[in-house]
Amino acid sequence: MTTLTELNHCDAAAFTERLRGIYEHSPWIPERAAEQRPYASATALKLALQAAVANATVDEQLGLIRAHPELAGKAAIAGQLTAESTQEQSASGLHLCSAAEFAALHQLNADYKAKFGFPFILAVKGPDGKGYTRQHIIATFQRRLRHQRADEIAECLRQIHRIAELRLNELLGTVLAFGPTIMAQSDLLAAWSDSADHLTCAYMTQAHRQTAAQLAEWMRDAGMQVRIDAVGNVSGRYLSDVAGAKTLMTGSHYDTVRNGGKYDGRLGILLPIAIAAHLHGRGEKLPFHFEIVGFAEEEGVRFKSTFLGSNAVTGRFDPALLDQTDADGVTMRDALAAAGHDAAAIPAIARDPTELLAFVEVHIEQGPVLLERGLALGVVTAIAGSSRYLVELTGLASHAGTTPMTMRKDAAAAAAEIVLLVERRCGQGGSLVGTVGQLQVPDGSVNVIAGTCKLSLDIRAADDAERLAAVRDIMDGIAAICARRQVEVAMQQVVDAAAAPCAPWLMRQLGDAVQRAGLPRHELLSGAGHDAMAMAAITDVAMLFTRCGNGGISHNPLETMTADDADIAARVLLDFLRAFKPEFKPA
Repeated sequence: MTTLTELNHCDAAAFTERLRGIYEHSPWIPERAAEQRPYASATALKLALQAAVANATVDEQLGLIRAHPELAGKAAIAGQLTAESTQEQSASGLHLCSAAEFAALHQLNADYKAKFGFPFILAVKGPDGKGYTRQHIIATFQRRLRHQRADEIAECLRQIHRIAELRLNELLGTVLAFGPTIMAQSDLLAAWSDSADHLTCAYMTQAHRQTAAQLAEWMRDAGMQVRIDAVGNVSGRYLSDVAGAKTLMTGSHYDTVRNGGKYDGRLGILLPIAIAAHLHGRGEKLPFHFEIVGFAEEEGVRFKSTFLGSNAVTGRFDPALLDQTDADGVTMRDALAAAGHDAAAIPAIARDPTELLAFVEVHIEQGPVLLERGLALGVVTAIAGSSRYLVELTGLASHAGTTPMTMRKDAAAAAAEIVLLVERRCGQGGSLVGTVGQLQVPDGSVNVIAGTCKLSLDIRAADDAERLAAVRDIMDGIAAICARRQVEVAMQQVVDAAAAPCAPWLMRQLGDAVQRAGLPRHELLSGAGHDAMAMAAITDVAMLFTRCGNGGISHNPLETMTADDADIAARVLLDFLRAFKPEFKPA
């Protein structure tokens, strides 16, 4: 094992030699990183090596990519790989491929090389270092074959950095204190689903209740006082010994979208539980109560009502929602009763704002900003406000062959024009984004002009004035489109959430902790809504984002992150807690 101290104090030639196997056949990378010694941490060394690649010429970057062997290729079969590559490919059982798997990989290697001009690269040890299955590797190969060349160059370099990170961890004997546990617990929770085919955990289903019970068990194991409240929130309090201590709250949601990812929401519960367990194991107390809340519902999948858990905590739960029904006609009230909850007790969940110091949420980014910048963490500046509508267009269903184009009242054509209107108006810059994520032609037929069309609108921006101006323009545009096409329109607003700026004093302390971990401070907007938006009604809020892999894909089974990123996020939050300085406001 090599130590960071040895790497900092040896001569440049020895430094390069000791890091020779980190980047495949590319000693120029450690040669350039040697100039910036000494490194305060392994994190700083990793960033310097990555910067050497980022600052290299395109030809050097392509040379680095081409230095890597094919997966289960001729070099592997002939035993000609480096020791590092041999170990990595063996970890995923690539040396045990069946004849069909070898044939599939051989063809994929050939197709990929023909399209891109370089070998397919994947950190086969995976996000947790345990190794991908051969089936996962083949599926990833097939998916990435559809990429554009520039995107695939960037992805190959990211995979190379992940390979290097794992190799450097092994060289330095790095032990991740938090990341592996967080990843393993995420995997365990992901096994409980409303669907046998993918991860869906909707409000008050059996999978949802099982998840809540497991979170409660882990909280108790971490030395916390635990309860599950009347709306299904799982709360764990790691108590302070300080008399009259106030509460610093963290957490996120444990429900999921349909066919969702493992880390959305749940990372923000499991990560602080790991911290509480660490503190409990050391017998270390904080000068404030540390409370983790697994909010029962944020996604709105079952009852089309978001932020149920956090709105209950802020005292803004709408009792009218209890009569909302799901697709099977079950009311929320009945679903709560079936799970053993008393809906009448929901108002008592509301917290006293004077007892709270702040709310800080850790969340996977659900976007590509940190990924593209090669950063594990970022500090959120604000959570974008959101306006959501359900739109129903009613035209006239008529025969597709006999109705002249000039005489049609086509609801689908009006919908298509509205989609383009939203794209055009929300593409004018700033933080504004607009999406039509649902589009339906009920009872549509191939030979019938659409008489009805239903669609959704989702308009977001960090600035409420910018968002509301876009909403007005889009509403006016929809009215004009429908009048011209003689199509009736009915609109229902389902979400009107104001933007939630993060508190500068909390952002500053989070940013300081990020920098102390050896990472640059990077601030970014959250385009997605989070429970912190609701919590901002009663206390100051902040958010820490972790990098999201696979191009930033989220709300999708491809959503991914690494144990290393989870680990450094946990270390940053722990440092933030230990250094936390409350901001007391005048009464």
